[in-house]
Amino acid sequence: MDTVRWIITAAPEIFLLLAIAIGTILGRIKIRGFSIGTTACILIVAVLIGQLGSFAFPALLRVVLFSLFVFTIGYRSGPEFFASLSIRTLAQVAMALVLGGTGLIIVLMFARIFTLDPGTASGIAAGALTQSSIIGTASGALAQLGLPGDLLKQQEANIAAGYAVTYVLGYILTLLYVPFIAPRLMRIDLKAEAKKLEAELAGGDPPRSENLSYRKFQARAYRVTAGAGRTVKSIEEEIGSRTVVERIVRGGADIEPRQDAVLVAGDDIVIAGRTAVIVAARPIIGTEIDADEILKAVPGNVVEVLVDNRHLHGRSIAEVAARVGDDARGVFLRSLMRTGREVPLSTETRVYVGDVMTLVGSTRNIERAAKNVGQILRSGDRTDIAFLTAGIAAGLLAGLVSFKVGGIALTLGGGGGALIAGLVCGWLRARRPTVGALPPQAQQTLSDLGLGGFIAAIGLGNGAAAWAAIQAHGLLLVGMGLVITIVPLVVATLFARYVLHLNPVVTCGALAGAMTVDAAVTGACDVAESQTPVLGVAVPYAVGNVILTVLGPIIVALTYTG
Repeated sequence: MDTVRWIITAAPEIFLLLAIAIGTILGRIKIRGFSIGTTACILIVAVLIGQLGSFAFPALLRVVLFSLFVFTIGYRSGPEFFASLSIRTLAQVAMALVLGGTGLIIVLMFARIFTLDPGTASGIAAGALTQSSIIGTASGALAQLGLPGDLLKQQEANIAAGYAVTYVLGYILTLLYVPFIAPRLMRIDLKAEAKKLEAELAGGDPPRSENLSYRKFQARAYRVTAGAGRTVKSIEEEIGSRTVVERIVRGGADIEPRQDAVLVAGDDIVIAGRTAVIVAARPIIGTEIDADEILKAVPGNVVEVLVDNRHLHGRSIAEVAARVGDDARGVFLRSLMRTGREVPLSTETRVYVGDVMTLVGSTRNIERAAKNVGQILRSGDRTDIAFLTAGIAAGLLAGLVSFKVGGIALTLGGGGGALIAGLVCGWLRARRPTVGALPPQAQQTLSDLGLGGFIAAIGLGNGAAAWAAIQAHGLLLVGMGLVITIVPLVVATLFARYVLHLNPVVTCGALAGAMTVDAAVTGACDVAESQTPVLGVAVPYAVGNVILTVLGPIIVALTYTG
C-alpha cells in the first residue's frame, strides 16, 4: 500500500490514464445490446480509485482537457447550429429549447426546495439530462467565484456525486422513453407511423428496399449507329435516370460532350449511370463495344462529402438536385448519413448541414458537384493546429468576461467560451473550407481524450468526498434525477405533438437528439423497423449540445447564495 501511495504522490497521471483505459473498456461492454457508456464508467472507476489516496492535479490540466472536448463539440455542431436558425427547422429548434428549459426549471425548483448547493444541482443536471459537458462548465463557473480551496473541492465532489448517481438512470430512462413511452403518449403505433412516413417519402408508393440500397454505378462504351444525328441532351433524356454521356471519341480525337453536341455515325461514346439503365441503352445508341482505353479515361469514384452549404439546410433531395443543376450531371447519391446513421432516401428526404453524402460518379463530375454541396472528406487531411489552438485561446479569453444581472455575476467561464469559439470556428470552416481543418477522426479523438481525461481528474481528485456524498444523499439524488429526466421529455413530447404538430416518428428522433443520447435513436429505429426516426435527429442534437452545455454556469449563478 505504501508503494501505491508513493506512486499517487510521485506520478498521479498514471492512475488518470488507467482510469480512462479501464473506464473505456468497461463502457464498451454491452449486455443485451445495452451499455452505460464510457463517460459514466470512467467517472465510476476514477471515484473508486480515488479511495486509494489523495490525488492532486494542476487546474491547468483540467482546463486544457475540458477545453479540447467542448471546443470540439462546438466545432462539430457549429455549421448545423447556425444553419438551424431558419424557418424550415424552427419547430425542431423550439422543441429542443423547451426540453432544455424545462430541465433547468425543475433543477432550480429542487435546488430551492431541498437547499441544494451549486455543485449538487449542477451534477444532477449533468447526469439526469445526460450532458456530461455541464460538469465542466459548472466547475469553471465555480472556480471563478473565489471560493476557499476546501469549499471548491467539496463543490466539485458534489458535482461528481450528483452525476455518478443520476447519469446511468437518465441514460436508461431516455433509452426506454423514446421508443416505448413517447409513442404511447402520442397515441400512435410507431411501426405503423414509420411505414406511413416511408410511403410519403416515396411519393405515395409502397416503400421499396431499393430506397435504401446502392445500385451500382457503371460506365460502358458504345459505337453510335441508331443515335446518329441526335444531340447528347436528347440521348440522355431518352435513356433517363440521370444517365450522362461522359466522353465522345471521333476519329481518334476527343470531342467535348456538351449537351448540344451532335453525335455522328461511328462515334465511340462512354455513358455512365446505373447499371440496369445503361445496359438497356443499346437500342437508343448502337452496339456496345469493348473499348478499355476510352473507359480507363473515365475513372469512377466513391466520395464522402460533408454537407456545409447553409442554403441546402432543410431542403429535400429533389430541391438540392435542382439547386445544384447541371453540376449534378453524372453524379449519384449512394447514401446519406446523419450522426453516424443511414437516412432513408427518397426525393423528399430532407438534407441538413452536417450530413455526409456518399456520391458516386466520375472523379471530374463528383468534384464539380461537391463544390455546390460541401467539403470532400479526404483521409489525408491534417488538423490545422494553429487554427485549433488560437480558437481555444480566444474562447478562454471570452470566458473571462463577466457581467451582473441584479446582484448575480454571470460568466461563460472557460468551458462556455471554448464552446462559443468552437461554434464560430466550425461555422467559419464551413464558409471557408481552406482554413481550420479538423477531420472527423481527429474530432473524435480530441473529444474522447478531452472528456475522458477531465472526468477522470474530477473523479480521482474528489473520490473520497464524492463517495461520502453518494452514501449520504444517494436516494434523494436518484429521486430528483428521475423527475429531471422524465418531465422534460414528457413536456417536449406533448409540445411537439399538440403545439408544433411534428410528425410523431420525427418527434421520437428529435427527443433522442435533444437529449444527445445516440442509442435512443437506434432503439426507436428498431421498434419502428425503419430508419425514419433518424430524420428528426440532426437539428435537436446540435441545439441540445449547445443549450444543455451552457446550463452549467446558469445553474451555478442562480443557486449560489454566497
